[in-house]
This record gives sequence, C-alpha cells and structure tokens, in this order.
Amino acid sequence: MRDEKFTVYTAAGDGELYESLTRKENFILLSRWNHLRNIHYLRKEICKRKIELIHANSLRMVLYAFLLQKFIKKKVKIVYTKHNVTILEKKMPTLFRYLINKYVNNIITVSEFEKNNLISMHVAEEKIKTIYNGVDIEKFLFQQKKKESIYKIGILARLSKEKNHQLFVKIANVLKKRDDFLFYIAGDGPEKESIMKEIEKYGLQQSVKMLGNISEPHRFIGNMDALLLLSFREVFPMVVIEAMATGTPIVSIDVGGINEAVIDGESGVLLTEYCESIFASALEELQGNEEKVNGIRLKAREKAERYFSLTKMIEETKSIYELNK
Repeated sequence: MRDEKFTVYTAAGDGELYESLTRKENFILLSRWNHLRNIHYLRKEICKRKIELIHANSLRMVLYAFLLQKFIKKKVKIVYTKHNVTILEKKMPTLFRYLINKYVNNIITVSEFEKNNLISMHVAEEKIKTIYNGVDIEKFLFQQKKKESIYKIGILARLSKEKNHQLFVKIANVLKKRDDFLFYIAGDGPEKESIMKEIEKYGLQQSVKMLGNISEPHRFIGNMDALLLLSFREVFPMVVIEAMATGTPIVSIDVGGINEAVIDGESGVLLTEYCESIFASALEELQGNEEKVNGIRLKAREKAERYFSLTKMIEETKSIYELNK
C-alpha cells in the first residue's frame, strides 16, 4: 500500500507469499519458530523506524504486539484483523476477551458474522469494524465463457479435514454417470493421501484430477464452470469473492459469513445441507440452465466490484489507521 500519509513495513515468515514479499520495499523477515528472536528484532526495528502502529493479521502477531508494548517506552497502537477462529478464544475465551479489550485499539472483522461472534463474547463493540476481504478485480478478470462439451467443476482449498474434500469426491461419484462432468482439486495439504484413496475407492481416477498447488489461482478459477466450497468452518473465504469476480458460479454451503456475499440464485448457489445428492442436483441445474448461469455470473461480478474490491478494502483500512494517528 503506497500512501503519502503512511509508511508501511511488512513483517512475515517464509510462507507462501515469501517470494513476492521479499521483492517489496520495507520487508522484515521473521523466523517461523524463534519467537524470542522475532520479538527482539521487531523491537529494534520499531524503535529504529519510529513505527507508531502495528497491524496484526494473526493472533500470534497480536501477542507479539502485547509484549512489544511492554518493552517499548512509547505506546504503540494495535489494529487486529481477525481472519479465523483462534485456539485461544475457544479454549480460554475470558483471557482472549481481556487481552483484546485491554490492548487492541481497533479490531477489523472480515464479516458481520464474525463481528457478531466477538460482540457475543463481550468484546467492546465500539472497537470493531467489518471490512470485507478485497479481490484484485484487475487480476481476477470477468471471464467470457462458451458452452463446451465438458463441464468443469473445481475446488480450491488446502487439503485439510475442515475443507471437506471427501464430500467433493462423493459429489463426483453421484455424477459419475455423466461423462461430460470433470472435477478438479487444486491445493495441497495433510489430507492428500486420504483424498486419493477416496478417489480410488469410487473408481474416479478418470473424472477427478488432483492438480496440487497452483501458482495462478485466477486462471484456475476462471477456467472452471463452477467452483465448490464445502468447508465445515469458514469466516469469509477469499475464494468466494475471487470466483464472483471472474464470473465463475460459486456453489457453497451456507457457513460463516459466506451468505454476506453469496445470495442463493442471485450471486451464486447457497445450500444448507452437506449432502452429495443436493450438491449434484444443483450442479446439474446450472449445467442445463444457461440463462440462470449468465444472470448469476453478471450479478456476482457486479457485487465483487461494488463491495469486495481490493481498492475498497485498502481505503477502509486506511480510515482505521487515520483513527489511530
């Protein structure tokens, strides 16, 4: 984020964005495991660069910020964007609430669903503002689609239990009688072997393809005719608004804050049951109803541009920074 009012420094470990982050100005590399080293290094950098505000995007970074406040004479303000459910709030909600209320100046939630969860835990409502995740609509371009002989269905998610890939395979099994449907799994993770065994169990090696990690998610999403989201737990997943931006119909379970973006039959398909036959029927209906699909595609793109653009997210985040000047 470039702005005359703010100088932004990024501190992160060697995760999936490491290569792109190291090419940017003002990048601070953190160790994944050596927390004492990280705190010591951040303390030096904060004092050296006269940093006045820490924007934490994980609870670990919030905890770092708490400790840094103890070591730095000048009070550094903390903004916390809460992206997911944390272990601390589940196991020790009283401690979580105390730390957030006492030390965090502003809390950004990525959905109204999550904002209401925090309020129900008695986190100070006046500190909380919902700022939706933003998609780069110049990168995730609206894709013109022609009806083809093969209907491509994808899922883009870490291969972990909560993403529910087993249901994806079961949906493919229900539709295996359709030789015009192909299924694509993009992503990697601890459930890879288990998912492969499920595919083999149902004899779906020809119709379900595992692609592993992909470097260009916008191309994968844009090439699909429909994208599934089947998770047991979500707050407000990026993949939903990425699909909306490209005009790829999202067929999702109604969980977390997803219904704040996806309106059933209008900007996507929203289902309430983890049932393979219900999802299969929804996909068959989309495949056979071009008029409905075109309406969903256009409405989804319009909604992504209006409510979920990266530009909108940045401007609203800057307004939070302004409050702390």
